[in-house]
Amino acid sequence: MQKISVLLFLAWVCFLFYAGIALFTSGFLLTRLELTNHSSCQEPPGPGPLPWRSQGEPGACWMAARFSRVVLVLIDALRFDFAQPQPSHVPGEPSVSLPFLGKLGSLQRILEIQPHRARLYQSKADPPTTTMQRLKALTTGSLPTFIDAGSNFASYAIVEDNLIKQLTSAGRRVVFMGDDTWKDLFPGAFSQAFFFSSFNVRDLHTVDNGIMEHLYPTMDSGEWDVLIAHFLGVDHCGHKHGPHHPEMAKKLSQMDQVIQGIVERLENDTLLVVIGDHGMTKSGDHGGDSELEISAALFLYSPTALFLRAPPEEPEVVPQISLVPTLALLLGLPIPFGNIGEVMAELFSVVEDSQPHSSALAQATALYLNAQQVFRFLHTYSAAAQDLQVEEFHRLNNLFSKASADYLRLLQSPQGAEAALQTVITELQEFLRGVRAMCIESWARFSLVRMAGGAALLAAACFLCLLIAQWATSSGFHLRPLLLIPVAWGLAGVVVGAGLLATTELKLDPVVLGAAAAMGSVLHILWKAWAGWGSKRPLAALLPIPRPVLLLLLIRFAAFFSDSFVVAEARAIRFLLGSLILLLVAQLHWEGKLLPPKLLTIPRFSAPTGPSRHKGTHALGLGVGLLLCIRLAGLFHRCPEETPACHSSPWLSPLATMVGGRAKNLWYGACVGALVALLAAVRLWLRRYGNLKSPEPPVLFVRWGLPLMVLGTAAYWALSSGADEAPPRLRALVTGASVVLPRAVAGLAASGLLLLLWRPVTVLAKATMGAPRMRTVLTPFSGPPTSQADLDYVVPQIYRHMQEEIRGRLERTKSQGPLTVAAYQLGSVYSAAMVTALTLLAFPLLLLHAERISLVFLLLFLQSFLLLHLLAAGIPITTPGPFTVPWQAVSAWALMATQTFYSTGHQPVFPTIHWHAAFVGFPEGHGSSTWLPALLVGANTFASHLLFAGCPLLLLWPFLCESQGSQKRRQPHGNEAEARVGPEEEEEEPLMEMRLRDAPHHFNVALLQLGLKYLFVLGIQILACALAASILRRHLMVWKVFAPKFIFEAMGFIVSSVGLFLGLALVMRVDGAVSSWFQQLVLAQQR
Repeated sequence: MQKISVLLFLAWVCFLFYAGIALFTSGFLLTRLELTNHSSCQEPPGPGPLPWRSQGEPGACWMAARFSRVVLVLIDALRFDFAQPQPSHVPGEPSVSLPFLGKLGSLQRILEIQPHRARLYQSKADPPTTTMQRLKALTTGSLPTFIDAGSNFASYAIVEDNLIKQLTSAGRRVVFMGDDTWKDLFPGAFSQAFFFSSFNVRDLHTVDNGIMEHLYPTMDSGEWDVLIAHFLGVDHCGHKHGPHHPEMAKKLSQMDQVIQGIVERLENDTLLVVIGDHGMTKSGDHGGDSELEISAALFLYSPTALFLRAPPEEPEVVPQISLVPTLALLLGLPIPFGNIGEVMAELFSVVEDSQPHSSALAQATALYLNAQQVFRFLHTYSAAAQDLQVEEFHRLNNLFSKASADYLRLLQSPQGAEAALQTVITELQEFLRGVRAMCIESWARFSLVRMAGGAALLAAACFLCLLIAQWATSSGFHLRPLLLIPVAWGLAGVVVGAGLLATTELKLDPVVLGAAAAMGSVLHILWKAWAGWGSKRPLAALLPIPRPVLLLLLIRFAAFFSDSFVVAEARAIRFLLGSLILLLVAQLHWEGKLLPPKLLTIPRFSAPTGPSRHKGTHALGLGVGLLLCIRLAGLFHRCPEETPACHSSPWLSPLATMVGGRAKNLWYGACVGALVALLAAVRLWLRRYGNLKSPEPPVLFVRWGLPLMVLGTAAYWALSSGADEAPPRLRALVTGASVVLPRAVAGLAASGLLLLLWRPVTVLAKATMGAPRMRTVLTPFSGPPTSQADLDYVVPQIYRHMQEEIRGRLERTKSQGPLTVAAYQLGSVYSAAMVTALTLLAFPLLLLHAERISLVFLLLFLQSFLLLHLLAAGIPITTPGPFTVPWQAVSAWALMATQTFYSTGHQPVFPTIHWHAAFVGFPEGHGSSTWLPALLVGANTFASHLLFAGCPLLLLWPFLCESQGSQKRRQPHGNEAEARVGPEEEEEEPLMEMRLRDAPHHFNVALLQLGLKYLFVLGIQILACALAASILRRHLMVWKVFAPKFIFEAMGFIVSSVGLFLGLALVMRVDGAVSSWFQQLVLAQQR
């Protein structure tokens, strides 16, 4: 079996999983249909003439304009309690001093002094609470779907009807300043614009200062009709420090001064709107649907009377999209076509008229226009999409017909019908709120066919991994037929899929075609397995996984169907991993490898029949050490928002957030100590197996490049933790170093990896002269590059080649001893390359995390080392094969990757994504680039998946541990690692990893099996998430728990599978380089 065949087969299996994920995602996370229809003044929203007070006045469209100008101040992440008025302090009672309370004092003063001119609302945003989706809702009045959250950093122009388009169509001058997200959403829509980059969440002042530079001059110029100012400082302060930091008080005080300055410049025909697009959690994040995230402030003010009644004691709660139809009618504009928001009726009261009947009729008129527009949208949408609930749609249709008839009847006899007016208002509000509720539920629509097809493809891929992992050990197994036949069947699947799409007149969907190719390619193997299995073998043979491991995997599979277990997965995964460790220790005891079977045997009178007590104690110590590491890693945890009683670890925050200087210095020392310990551990390990003595470039890089990376990382941490405390004269230098140092560390890591790929064989070859009575024991090597004949004669060939090459020197020195060649470090050549690659990868990934996560990385490497040694104790080494990695080893490795994901401060929800990683090395942002910040954030999020892609160590480590056996003579200390023994003391040195080259076929099969087992363990996790999301698609927590978990699990699977592929490719690259190394010696001898 050739190495390329193994990689191609694994790539095909990964393609099956990817196709299943894509097909399921296309059916589960569908976006709603976006209509391109537009409202206009020339086309009324409903049949018949426009209602009362809608015609014959200047600026009238559907309704007469009440304001000619609007100032919209959008304070990003302005949570409601940031603006909520604070009661006066009562003497004797303890005062609540939170940094964000009572800082918007100008709002409270206006509400107290001018209650009929201002109103504060609690605005409820619809999830997802990301900025782009909120802007879309605030201008269109529609509801964004879940998948739109992925577009938050790659915004596209809004094609639906919206307020900005209506303003420009009416000839209004719209001036914008602030977040540059608006530039992508509304290209060319503004008469004047001042855009500032929004992605750098660590920058609290650039955007806000830029707005204030242009805000007041623009207002004073009068060359505007609508002025929009989108401030970002509060949101960025939340991301950087959280809402409880003193910096939040400064930001809110600054916004208070801005609002006060705007109020002083307002004219009577101008409406001021201050709104937050969303809130933030206690940690300053947003994106989900918790109460703190969806609760935002909405403040309205006019220099003239705006409301008939004084504000209520508790602010009214309104949906955020209600602002869209309200602003449209107040400005005399048509309501955007796709709006489903409800107008805020009290803003349409006739303040000049003291008659309550006139105000009620004006409110009913605004609601009737709003209802007509929504009813028109529903009919247009249902004809195009046909996914609304039929029964509810008919009920709402009848309700609107009744309310419309009642309203028109009131217009004919408007006097003395106050009770009837209130009834009409109630009916219209019930209709509008019913439509919104129906759309919220209906737009969570699913394609059950695609979801079922995707889940079936994932299940088939998992079964294929299990099947081929079994077949690979059978005699006569060949991969090439398994590769050629699926390609043919896959092409047939593409042709059939394209034909079906063409006959049904549907457009060619790449996702469907890819799924057809995947399904077609796997059908032949599944049919062959079904036909060949029959009743010849018991059903239990289909599940070669040991029963305890199978039970653990089934528990993990079932846990994905419970939202409580998904929320508490960080604790559950530690329990499962600890249970598996105890199982491994118990299995070693059952097999007699932990303690001697006969504890009462007296060693003096009987020969030992099992391992020594020292070895048993060593294995037991490994298990205890593993459990201790798991416990210590659990101290670094981030609590889900669903568990308010839980407190997240304070060690996950950056050192820059710490206030005490002494504590910060102590933690900095601990973090640097972790870096040094990690470097020392890797160097000691390489020195232990002799690979550090090789003159190859990768080894030289480990000697000198890794210390430079540690130094650069420590220097960057020192600068980033104290950047705010740097003197003004040094801030430019600190900023420059913050750019250079991370890039230098990443560049060094990339250089080291390239050197490793170029010269991966870290072998030291020496030609030495020994005494005649002594014979040099060569480190054995086998597996020649050409034929079996080379294996039999490779050592004499090397001997003759080296003898011929230095014959002249021998004649000059007249030496008497025989010349021999010693080749060192061949026994650990594969694992040395893998450990070096993982170490080089770890340092750039560590830079993307907070400083104290370095302790987690150190625990990660220690935990992996202990697990590998414990697993090696239970894996027998067979010569010449076959070689295999047990299921419990693969399962423990996958569980450890998930445990590290949580220990590095991550959760499978969007608000906990570490966005700050995008600015490591790029403090000023990335300009218009989106792929680089996405890559940095993705590397931060899935760092554990990348590092644990080094699972080939599971195969290599037992061979590496062979060197720990008893030997006649240890290697002497010093620079020369040769052991010279007499003929009577000859003993063969351990072959270690060179045993794998004794049987290349078994070596390749073992790599294939390992890859398939790892993909199976990961595959059943993504299959469980897909099934849970599909079965529980109407569950209350589907968008809060199950959908994010599926997305994170899918992305984690993709990252892990790519890492696995690269790890196996590195092992094969080393194997090919070892063959080339032998071949060069042979060719040189032949010349």
